[in-house]
Amino acid sequence: MSNAESPNIVIIMTDQQRADFFRSEGFAWDTMPFVDELGRRGVRFRRAYTPIPVCGPARTSMFTGRFPKATRVRENSALGHVVRPDDLIDVLRSRGYSVNLAGKNHTYRKREDFDFASLYNHRGGGRPERQSELHREFDGWLKRIPFQLSLEPAPYPVEAHLVHRIVDDAIECLRTRDERPFFLWLSIPEPHPPYEAPEPYYSMFSAAEAPARFAGPEGAEAKGGKWRWARRLIEEKYPRYDEVWRRYRAVYCAMIRMVDDEVRRFVSYLEESGNLENTILIFTSDHGDYAGDYGLHRKGVSLPECLVRIPMLFVGPGIEPQEAPSDAFVSLVDIMPTLCEAIGAPVPHGVQGRSLWPLLTGGEYPKEEFRSIYAEVGVGGAPYGEAERPPLHFPYEGRAFDSLNAFTQSGKEKMVRLGDWKLVYDVMGRGELYDLSRDPGELDNLYDDPAYAAVRIKLLEEMLRWTIRAEDDLPAGDYAQKRVERNWYAALE
Repeated sequence: MSNAESPNIVIIMTDQQRADFFRSEGFAWDTMPFVDELGRRGVRFRRAYTPIPVCGPARTSMFTGRFPKATRVRENSALGHVVRPDDLIDVLRSRGYSVNLAGKNHTYRKREDFDFASLYNHRGGGRPERQSELHREFDGWLKRIPFQLSLEPAPYPVEAHLVHRIVDDAIECLRTRDERPFFLWLSIPEPHPPYEAPEPYYSMFSAAEAPARFAGPEGAEAKGGKWRWARRLIEEKYPRYDEVWRRYRAVYCAMIRMVDDEVRRFVSYLEESGNLENTILIFTSDHGDYAGDYGLHRKGVSLPECLVRIPMLFVGPGIEPQEAPSDAFVSLVDIMPTLCEAIGAPVPHGVQGRSLWPLLTGGEYPKEEFRSIYAEVGVGGAPYGEAERPPLHFPYEGRAFDSLNAFTQSGKEKMVRLGDWKLVYDVMGRGELYDLSRDPGELDNLYDDPAYAAVRIKLLEEMLRWTIRAEDDLPAGDYAQKRVERNWYAALE
């Protein structure tokens, strides 16, 4: 194949980065000036969503192009049980690509599945032969500090931090690569906890000037159920924890700004090495973060916009820049079939995502296909009640805490977003309906309001359509299934 038929591909994925903390989104702080600039060079989706706000399952969905309902991976401990056809790595290898990873993996794939792999987690990592004494000291410090918010700047320079080392490793990977077209997953562990940053980033955003949040702990208390249970458990472990919510936001944004500078450094290398012109570059994240909204930390409870809406942009050969971000609703599951079309590879049967390639290249597409989006969360069974204290994988006593646990992940919830409306529905038949145009924090539940009965029915029908669509077409039997080009079902309407 010619270079035009086999562009290089780089997916830059951050971990736990919400979509609204950008100047381009109207956020008060300029957290990612370079990524905002990248977005203006290509196509940015203002309505991009994770299929599930949990790290491993979301990444599994991105690589397989399948919703968790089909992959059967709904929690981080279930990665080994994935159900899939050929995934993105299989497709790329079949087309002659080298496949490389620098950073956090957290999928069903193993080190040996990559040509180059420099693996990190939130406590350190990297290739032993490339680790310096400074790196080892920093990793030891990461292992000793609480998996929470640091109230002081990190006592190590940027060069010790994971994102800087991961970009170094990514550059080394490309510098020593062979002549094959390359795929690189540059997977950055930040801004996931522990929330820490060195100077000058730590002081870049003043906690005293932190942008307002949708609601504090009173928001979780009013929502009740898992929201209230999770907030009260954090209070048990960290009394008066919410007094530092402004610092939480400031450090979270400091981490994002540090990532932005490292993305700039990596893209500059691509340009200087002559690779940028023939490289499709994707920037996205696996899910978001509460960042203090509702008085909560990290993730875990339900499907609020701060957890499910993610940044997503595409830049590269064939991609036509758009003046304004696209309003099409898209998902992480759409990345895999989009890249299949970009390199001229057939999409494996069983992939549920839709190709976005015509949206990126100025082609025609049925706008009805992208009128809404779907996401889910929950490991199954019935949800625990607020008075229950089920066994957790950490003790109730002491300061150990994980926002993903048997309580917060119990039961099942699904959501659909259609225009400015959003519906959340759980296994017990409890519904939530929000008008995000006037209630972006999802605090005024209109589900039982008779004035919105018609809207509720419309959203329920849209959710039913999505839940049927997310059913698995695999395994295939004797009957020939009618396959739809690009998985655009609206093209048949």
